[in-house]
Amino acid sequence: MSNLLITNIGQLVTNDSAREGLLGIVEGAAVGVREGMISWVGASDAVPEEFRSLPAIDAREIAVVPGFVDAHTHAVFAGDRSHEHAMRLSGASYADIQAAGDGIYSTVRDTRAASLIELILGSRTRVARMLESGTTTVEIKTGYGLDTANELKMLDAIDAVDSSLPIDIVRTFLGAHVVGPEFNANRTGYVDLVVGEMLDAVSGRVDFVDVFCDAVAFTIDETERITAAASAAGIAVRLHADQLSRTGGGALAAKIGAVAADHLDHASDEDLSYIAAAGTVAVLLPGVSLMMREPAPDGRRFIDAGVTVAIATDCNPGTSYVETMPFIIALAATTSGMTPAEALWSATAGGAAALGLSDRGIIAPGKLADLVMLDAPSYEHLAYRPDGDLVRRVIKRGVPV
Repeated sequence: MSNLLITNIGQLVTNDSAREGLLGIVEGAAVGVREGMISWVGASDAVPEEFRSLPAIDAREIAVVPGFVDAHTHAVFAGDRSHEHAMRLSGASYADIQAAGDGIYSTVRDTRAASLIELILGSRTRVARMLESGTTTVEIKTGYGLDTANELKMLDAIDAVDSSLPIDIVRTFLGAHVVGPEFNANRTGYVDLVVGEMLDAVSGRVDFVDVFCDAVAFTIDETERITAAASAAGIAVRLHADQLSRTGGGALAAKIGAVAADHLDHASDEDLSYIAAAGTVAVLLPGVSLMMREPAPDGRRFIDAGVTVAIATDCNPGTSYVETMPFIIALAATTSGMTPAEALWSATAGGAAALGLSDRGIIAPGKLADLVMLDAPSYEHLAYRPDGDLVRRVIKRGVPV
């Protein structure tokens, strides 16, 4: 049913810049869909004749918003790291946990040990829950293989999940998550592997190359080498940057024209000015701050600096086992200085911008018919009711799922 008419929408959030206001709200609205694309948006009492014969859904005066775009996740993995959270609550730092052989290396061990089928089944369940909570596009990174064979196994699992669920998956190669455990005494050798054999193996299968540029991962010089190789291979670049300390990763993201720079908890005001000028999207991850007991990212500072902001779950087994974008919207509005409108925009149109996608995150003619029907009269309930399951129905490319 990719041809569809939704009528009697109490509050429609379009994110359409052609309409007045940040969110472009239309009261008493209707949306016409043909072949999975938005064809018409307007008042419910003014539906054109050509749409009146389409299969119809009566929204019964609830709110409808664009499908959520989760622009930063590590949703494909194996294993469990709940004990690390208990360690963190007892005072252990990120670096302490990684130095003990846990952290990312723990998930690397479990992901390498898992069969492809085990990896697919566990990851599919997570991504299905994301879809049920309104995420219609999700970015998923590799980075728990850290050798060529297991990075490719992760991509195979991502492909299988993508083919089995009605959700769009954007693929990111994160071989440069941390130095592979076999190379702890040979960092240069691992970077050689990433820019050589690994990059050759994933080329043509991924949309982005990412690098964790921080004190516990890769230096500025190493990051520049990896991103230069990705650009030479024709693959767009994004960065984990300035999460645990200021290393200059945010400024580097702007310098190299990265589509997005993620985390940025320790980015300076000068860094933000570079990021804004470059048009690089800042992806803020308030779930990580919550779980790591760190100050929330200051979304107000980014917005006031003129930076385009996205918010995302960073779903991962260690520092943000969060699958639901509505919870992240509530966190961003409550802890990050963002208004409910800014948080919703950042979870939809902002997320799309962080993935370089212009065909979603907006409800307007010519855009994908990715919609979320809320069990609430207003989008403001997303920030107001953080523990509520407010997603009544998800529509992906015009098909209720």
